[in-house]
Amino acid sequence: MTKPEDECCPRFDPQPWDGKTVTWEGRPFVQDKLWCLFHIPLNFGRVMRRQVARIEAAGMMDEQMIVLTANETLWSADVYISVAGDVPGSRMTRLSGTFLSKVFEGHYKEVPNWMRQMADYVAAQGRQIKRQFTYYTTCPKCAQKYGKNYVVLLAEGNKKVTVTKSRQSGLR
Repeated sequence: MTKPEDECCPRFDPQPWDGKTVTWEGRPFVQDKLWCLFHIPLNFGRVMRRQVARIEAAGMMDEQMIVLTANETLWSADVYISVAGDVPGSRMTRLSGTFLSKVFEGHYKEVPNWMRQMADYVAAQGRQIKRQFTYYTTCPKCAQKYGKNYVVLLAEGNKKVTVTKSRQSGLR
């Protein structure tokens, strides 16, 4: 995918992601750490610039770069950047799993509401969330330029287990 010089993020098409099931088997990602203040990343830009420089130097840019985050605590999160292969000097991880995906549009402050909506969506599919990622489809500058800020939530779900209590006969 080629991008004009004044475009750092390609325009996002929500259709292939909204209400879909995404399956990855060993998809390669560079993994790094973000420092946060109440889940708000403080060093996102610096981490992205450092890792993208390494990815480009290795010639491992993914045609459709996917940037995922997974919040660990109020103070930190992991960021995952999809790549075409191993990147020297970077921590590599491979993600496997089947994820339910849903697209949201709006300001980043809505992410907690979207996570609740995603939990309801996953439950309606008869599953419980095992792990969840947030896919930021564009940087804030490009989201403003395009007039849309799309965010995709990906939830890997376990089959929901329902426990029913059986009534023991003879006990009242």
